[in-house]
Amino acid sequence: MIPYFFVIEIERKFLVKNETYKTESIKKQIITQGYLSSDPKRSVRIRICEQNAFITIKGETSTSGTSRYEWEKEINIEDAKQLMLLSLDGVVTKIRHVIHFKNHTFEVDEFLKENTGLVIAEIELSNENEDFEHPAWLGEEVTGIKKYYNSKLSQNAYINW
Repeated sequence: MIPYFFVIEIERKFLVKNETYKTESIKKQIITQGYLSSDPKRSVRIRICEQNAFITIKGETSTSGTSRYEWEKEINIEDAKQLMLLSLDGVVTKIRHVIHFKNHTFEVDEFLKENTGLVIAEIELSNENEDFEHPAWLGEEVTGIKKYYNSKLSQNAYINW
């Protein structure tokens, strides 16, 4: 029997005030992702990050909007491309910038295509109450606001807001 591993993702999301984060970026990559299911109780995502691909299942978000169950597995890129053909309308494309700041890592997503103009920073934490320093480019917190979820952006793009 294959063991199951349960991971609870704890993250907070913020809008980004300006482009100064780009000078702090240590890595960037283009990400394309589609959803096989965008049900809020269990979304299923296919993600292609340049030459790597993943299938991810995310559970329902906690009341605070900060944590949820996540299961992810790397898959063959050709399989991912085929699964992407089955995805719901509205593929999300973005440039992800990785930034180390004061003992934490921020992932800043600069959205493209129908979501151009939207830039969101995410930070993963070890617990919901963990303190962290805010870089100068970090703006308004949008944790738990569903319209900022990637699965929702695939259904209702930023350009339509």
